[in-house]
Amino acid sequence: MGAGAIPKGGGGGRRRGRRSGRRAALMAEINVTPMVDVMLVLLIIFMVAAPMLTVGVPIDLPQSNAPALNEEREPLTITVNNNGEIYIQETKVALNDIIPRLNAITKQGYEERIYVRGDARVNYGQVMKVMGTIAGAGFKRVALVTAAEEGG
Repeated sequence: MGAGAIPKGGGGGRRRGRRSGRRAALMAEINVTPMVDVMLVLLIIFMVAAPMLTVGVPIDLPQSNAPALNEEREPLTITVNNNGEIYIQETKVALNDIIPRLNAITKQGYEERIYVRGDARVNYGQVMKVMGTIAGAGFKRVALVTAAEEGG
C-alpha cells in the first residue's frame, strides 16, 4: 500500500553519504610548508641583491693610503660627481639646498658624521665649496672619502 511511496535508499529525501545529525569537524591547521619555501627563496634573492643596492652615485674616487674608518652605522654621504652635481645619498640637490636638507635628515644634529665624496676629475674648489657650506652651518664631523691606493 504505502510502501511503494518511499524512494530507494531511504532517509525521506536526504542525500546519500551524509551522516544523520552530525557535521564534519573543520580542520584548523595551517600548512606552513609553502610559506617556508617562499620565504627561503626570498631570503636567497635578497642576500644576492643587497650588496648591489649600496653603490650610490657612481664616481671615480681619488686614491689615498689612509687607513679605513670602521663605522657601525652607515654615515650620511654627500657626493660631488665629475660634472659638479651634488647628491645627498642618491638625491640630487643644489648647493643652496644642502643645509636645509641636512637639518631635516640628521638625527644627531650637528654631531652627525657626514662623508663628502668628490670625483677625482672634479674641480677641487667645488668640493671645498660643498665642505665649507656644511662646516659653515655648524656640522662638526665632516670628512673626505678616498679609495685605497692600489699596489702599495
